[in-house]
Amino acid sequence: MSSLPRSTTLVSLREFRDAASTIRDVTVRTPLLPSDALSQQCGVRVWLKPENLQRGGAFKLRGAYNYVATLPGAKRERGVIAPSSGNHAQAVALSAKLFGVPATVVMPVTVTPAKRAGAERLGAKVELAGTTTQHRYERALELAARDGLTLVPPYDDATIIAGQGTVGLEIADDLDALGTVLVPVGGGGLSAGVCAAIKLLRPKARVIGVEPEGACGMTQSLRQGEPVRLDRLDTIADGLAAPFAGRRNFHHVRAFVDEMVLVTDAEITAAIPVLMERCKIVPEPAGAAAVAALLCGKITPARGSTTVAVVSGGNVDRARLAELLRQS
Repeated sequence: MSSLPRSTTLVSLREFRDAASTIRDVTVRTPLLPSDALSQQCGVRVWLKPENLQRGGAFKLRGAYNYVATLPGAKRERGVIAPSSGNHAQAVALSAKLFGVPATVVMPVTVTPAKRAGAERLGAKVELAGTTTQHRYERALELAARDGLTLVPPYDDATIIAGQGTVGLEIADDLDALGTVLVPVGGGGLSAGVCAAIKLLRPKARVIGVEPEGACGMTQSLRQGEPVRLDRLDTIADGLAAPFAGRRNFHHVRAFVDEMVLVTDAEITAAIPVLMERCKIVPEPAGAAAVAALLCGKITPARGSTTVAVVSGGNVDRARLAELLRQS
């Protein structure tokens, strides 16, 4: 995958604000929703940042659009390509559609029907390649070279991180008394951006990353002191099933995240009906991870403090949702 430049710099507050300006007229400025039900259950004031309400059904449009928008015009017009298990594909497809340029997305043969259909509805050409991130990435590189397309990276890129970090800017702008922010972690695009933006604006706030036990690449990387590749992925949260943490993302998380916690698939599954029934939010499994950490007591926010949980996405089809609800 991509490598970190010798002189590594973290995304600056100015870059986050520039990204916010770039995406302002395209993305939804999702609200902060107070949850009385979660507040009562957890003993702290809980707010939700529902990125499942974002265009494309997940936070990914923020980074993808920021990246496509900053490409030179002639390069953008030749088209873009993205390797993705789902949400990044839809975000790149939508970004390309908004600019009127072609998009190809390389998805796994196991992609969920909802995520494939979402990319196709947005006008992307879908190519299926294997079951792993490496399969998708290698095929995307082949097609990019053959057709003159620009590859839009899923997370290990400063422009992507800046776009995803606008979630953190909005949280900090909307809530002065900010105690703890819980953010799900996959490859690290969202977590890197959110943790940096929050800490640059609210240095006293705690930022906690939440990973599935079966896909804990960032946790393992922090323990090893460098990004590591996982030999095996085993989680229902396909949106968080990255085989390794991005290098740039790792450096942001190491600099700004206060703590990492792990949640089981059972805990994620149990959080989904709570969000649906008590908060009126429909999440995909990845989107329920942060709330799962809160509900199962993996963190203990200070009594009387304010906690924000990021619901990262909601791209789940009816059949899969019904299965998850039966399991819970």
